[in-house]
Amino acid sequence: MNDFKILSMKRAVLILIVLVVFPLIQVNAQNPNLDKLNAYKIAFFTRRMNLTSQEAEKFWPVYNEFQDKRNAIQTERQALNRNFNQNELNMTEKELIEAGDKHVALQVQEAALAQEYHKKFKEILAPAKIIRLYQAENQYRLQLLNELKDNQPLRNNLQQKGPGKRPL
Repeated sequence: MNDFKILSMKRAVLILIVLVVFPLIQVNAQNPNLDKLNAYKIAFFTRRMNLTSQEAEKFWPVYNEFQDKRNAIQTERQALNRNFNQNELNMTEKELIEAGDKHVALQVQEAALAQEYHKKFKEILAPAKIIRLYQAENQYRLQLLNELKDNQPLRNNLQQKGPGKRPL
């Protein structure tokens, strides 16, 4: 009986280790791709915006803070949409109205965040570079969508020099 308890405890510990370590391995396995994507994004934006090293040093911490806050809002909106898609038929009219109101409130919150950070960007960058930032965000999003659509790896699309030139 004692051996059975020890064997059961060993199995429980082994299962616990697998449950704890396996997700960490998966996260670490995904990080190289995430790191590569972040490096690509930084290079893409820096090139499109024609940032100097001094501007980049000031810009990236502010932009990363903005991205984190915007991502939190977008994640909340995605959860709201997921909840609606899964429960629409079971939701009361009141719950549907609340979901719609929350969706609009999140859009307003995201717009207010953009306005707040636009002011911060004006303290760091020249007006033309801020417009290039907004263009770079759209170009980057389109680039990623095209890459996903074509199921091709990210190409080194950084040959563009300066504003107004198309990628090669």
